Amino acid sequence: MRGVYLLQILIRKPISIRIGSLGKLKFSEGKYIYVGSAQTGLENRVARHLRHRKKKFWHIDYLLNNPNVSVDRILCKEAHKEEECKTATLLSKYGKSVPGFGSSDCKCESHLFILKSNFSNNMLSRHGFCNLT
Repeated sequence: MRGVYLLQILIRKPISIRIGSLGKLKFSEGKYIYVGSAQTGLENRVARHLRHRKKKFWHIDYLLNNPNVSVDRILCKEAHKEEECKTATLLSKYGKSVPGFGSSDCKCESHLFILKSNFSNNMLSRHGFCNLT
């Protein structure tokens, strides 16, 4: 399957981590959402993100490797690559961006957002996302 996926992430306490070329970033505790895409093997891409033993390649690899970070929910929808940036634009309305995170190959400000307290998962289902099982 090809498509766009969302990782809902929980950061349990404030952390500071070196994120590849972005350098050292501080993350407050809270709920975050990351948007990515895979044009082949979406399930394999997500499974790779969830592994702790892997070569760090994407910004998200560095974040997910921290013991105070966990993925709470995974959503996806079948879509072409351009839907990834459209989804990031949509998510920017529901959260504060982490500048430059996950968006080094596009013009988006970010692909990682700390969610506002009034965020509802219903918004995601209205835009065609469903749980990845």
